[in-house]
Amino acid sequence: MDTTRTIRIGARTSPMSLAQVAQVTSDLRDRYPDAQVELVPFTAAGDLEPGRQAELHDKGAFTGEIEQALLTGVCDMAVHCMKDVAGFPLNVPGTVFAAHPARADIRDALIHPGGLTLDQLPPGTRVGTSAVRRIAQLAASHPHLELVPSRGTANLRLAALKAGKVDALVLAASGLERIGEQHHISEVLSVEQMCPPLGAAVLGLQCRADDPEMIALLAPLGDRLTTREITAERAVLNLLRGHCNSPIAGYARAFKDGRLALRAMVFTPDGATVLTASRTSDHLTPQALGEDVAEALIRDGARDLIDAIAR
Repeated sequence: MDTTRTIRIGARTSPMSLAQVAQVTSDLRDRYPDAQVELVPFTAAGDLEPGRQAELHDKGAFTGEIEQALLTGVCDMAVHCMKDVAGFPLNVPGTVFAAHPARADIRDALIHPGGLTLDQLPPGTRVGTSAVRRIAQLAASHPHLELVPSRGTANLRLAALKAGKVDALVLAASGLERIGEQHHISEVLSVEQMCPPLGAAVLGLQCRADDPEMIALLAPLGDRLTTREITAERAVLNLLRGHCNSPIAGYARAFKDGRLALRAMVFTPDGATVLTASRTSDHLTPQALGEDVAEALIRDGARDLIDAIAR
């Protein structure tokens, strides 16, 4: 294994993505002091398109160009936030996820300039979000709020809040911490208040399947418990075959004693119907556990619910 090789990292140029790359670069340099690490920057379609996130139709808007560059040898690896990676197929042909570093905080956070909590927001408060998962849950739990389309990078959303285009925001707590904006948080929402997306706060280090040296270099950066969690969560996504307008949420918890717990939810866009399935196992593989939970949701009608939602 050549620990002195140049490692070219393909990544989006958003502040969030660059913060994630900085973390991975630091980990690589700590482990391989003689390696050269270079950034190959990309501006993803998902960072350019205006309007609702759901209207992009394809999670590939955030990852597709980088994956193509990886396959053609323009870069050696990519750093993705796994919530932005489509669940079907589990791996883009010719690529693998060689490592998943330790997971950060999976919870969402409310930002309100006056410091109010979610339950304190008065009727008509304009809450900026375009995530269909958040919209469905807020519509069900806080129907008195006005949900305003707001997408783009976290920095752009914070600027919209400052400009008075919205009164509050809901953003990922871990993302705000990564870009040094966690001081804006007025309340960190529990997973009961706001169930996170499958893959939340997990980074995926992707490389070519035919590059065993890079796979070996990246593997030590992975965290065993996080890898078990993301494997179970992506098995749910893979079986449900949801699209970007499908409000799907959930999370897994891996324990050091071998137990793995998984909860997943499917909503109608208005939050009026909620399907939930959960299971804890100490013997099923993460993949099998994820499939078991997804099959329970499908038995309860998740397939019909997802197929009824316009793409």
